Amino acid sequence: MILRVAGQRLGDLALVMLGMSFLVFAMIRLVPGDAVAIMLGANTEVTPERMAALRAELGLDQPMLVQYGVWLSNVLTGDLGRSLWTGRPVAAEIAGHVWPTVQLTVVALVLGAGLAVPLGCLMATWRGRWADGLLRIVTVLGLTIPSFWFGILMILTLSILAPEVQALGYVPFSEDPLGNLARLALPALALALPILANLARLVRSAMLDALAQDYIRTARAKGLSERAVVYRHALANALIPFVTSVGIMTGYLLGGAIVVEQVFAIPGLGRLVLGAISERNYPLLQATILVITASFVLINFAVDLLYAAIDPRIRA
Repeated sequence: MILRVAGQRLGDLALVMLGMSFLVFAMIRLVPGDAVAIMLGANTEVTPERMAALRAELGLDQPMLVQYGVWLSNVLTGDLGRSLWTGRPVAAEIAGHVWPTVQLTVVALVLGAGLAVPLGCLMATWRGRWADGLLRIVTVLGLTIPSFWFGILMILTLSILAPEVQALGYVPFSEDPLGNLARLALPALALALPILANLARLVRSAMLDALAQDYIRTARAKGLSERAVVYRHALANALIPFVTSVGIMTGYLLGGAIVVEQVFAIPGLGRLVLGAISERNYPLLQATILVITASFVLINFAVDLLYAAIDPRIRA
């Protein structure tokens, strides 16, 4: 049953989230630099006493395990802490930057996954032809080209061919829907390229396996058109591994979006993370990374449940 699978996955999810939260907390403390020294660095009256007082005020004088326990207990109650520099709640800081990242990720996912299915089907039906070989070379290039490099290349190309077109920055959807989608087109394409190539190759492989099955030969023997055989019968079975891969790719897109945002000057979580790193803003940095990694874990949890619902063998 789905409920039994969900219960098992929830137990695993709790352990993963706990371990992940500790790793996030501990690894951030390994970033070189002292937050207190950076905060007081511009002050000419910096003394060891002032640094010790500020460190005690921020709770940074406690052992790391004690700091982690306090932070975790606050997170479990919904308190992500306050920014060391602005004093604003970290949740408010994240909320102010999360939408551009989410929108970029969703657009890239729709673009990549949406194009991968027909492209993979065409590669499978054209197996052995020159078109299949050409598309396979293109997908290999898509896997090897970094998203940020492809984004820079598109910006340079656009600046030469259409210098009047603005490719950088972000326009809120509520202010200008068309302008918003136009600004997201290039970064979404750069972010979608690797998953488009990966998913297209996956669909091709799954389709070739499905087209070799007995039920496909039976469908053809009944006189069904090739289009019906490919898209109605073979594709339905080939989409099971595709669904799983889409969920995994969504988590990677969240991480890739942070880099692509910097290339296209999008004020999303990427700018927030890099700013927090340079400032050694521990509460903001660890909360932002926790949100991103937790999203990755929750997406994979949802994919596990969806996979169990699609394929009864998983529930056995």
